[in-house]
Amino acid sequence: MKMAFIIYRDIIEERVSGILEKAGVDFYTEWENVKGKGHKTIPHLGTRAYPGYNNVRMIAFEDECKLDEVTELLKEMNAGITMKDDVARMFLLPLEKIL
Repeated sequence: MKMAFIIYRDIIEERVSGILEKAGVDFYTEWENVKGKGHKTIPHLGTRAYPGYNNVRMIAFEDECKLDEVTELLKEMNAGITMKDDVARMFLLPLEKIL
């Protein structure tokens, strides 16, 4: 089992939602209007100097086939995005147990 955190600019919310729907993932926890800065990226702080926010989806994958599908769909989406700051990033952690 894996825990995935997908972090993405708020401007691609619909695209990320579409990917999860296409992969049959209807379970997640979402944080909206998250401030932050990635490695070698522009900050997204919701200010005039650094506009925009990030969103985060936390997904517990019991079925790694769904995880593989989401991973491939995110890669496809990111390949079509020209600005590095606008790509979605996914971080994976081992998940020991779901209660």
